[in-house]
Amino acid sequence: MDDSARHDDLVAVAAIADPQRRSLFDFVARQSAPVGRDEAAAELRMTRGTAAFHLDRLVEAGLLATEFRRRSGRSGPGAGRPAKLYRAIAGELVVSVPERHYDLAAELLSRAVDECDRTGAPIRPTLERVSASLGRELGAASDSMTEVLERLGYEPVNDGHDGTRLTNCPFHRVAQRHSSTICAANAALLRGAAETVDEQGRTVVLDPRDGYCCVRLAPAAPA
Repeated sequence: MDDSARHDDLVAVAAIADPQRRSLFDFVARQSAPVGRDEAAAELRMTRGTAAFHLDRLVEAGLLATEFRRRSGRSGPGAGRPAKLYRAIAGELVVSVPERHYDLAAELLSRAVDECDRTGAPIRPTLERVSASLGRELGAASDSMTEVLERLGYEPVNDGHDGTRLTNCPFHRVAQRHSSTICAANAALLRGAAETVDEQGRTVVLDPRDGYCCVRLAPAAPA
């Protein structure tokens, strides 16, 4: 998740933290058709102005969308002004602190299972292979290894020995329960990324340590 997307999700979370806005959002999301301000105000027992204010804040936060329609079905002179209607935007909102990417872990595992179904190959080496492949895709879309690490929420810091420690694991909960599998895939992912961005000064190694991700970027051996 890039910084702008994460910021947008945090704004959306802040928007529905208000109890009235959350109630309005839940009401709109449950409806099969867009709803108007009067309808929402009546349902939540608030004034029309209050409902309008909070509904428009939910629109600004990217949680609701609007459309204008004459609900009477009539058109032409005398039909009145179109009503402003609100509907929930399809999608999902996931924010974690510190940053996690369980969706990426699911993608890696799903790709590995699909390939195993096609080829009959063992799951562990297949998982590492598809992880490296996806890492190369991520590296190709980035300008540096540091950019890859920051985009995925690894929170890299200098280890004081010309290497880099990763202070956050994007797969923390899964890695705790399935360390050998997830850590191997994690290392393969970052090795693939390092290969594509042509990382020369550091090499990806498995180096588990309490409080850090299992992967460390160690200084590359002299040529």
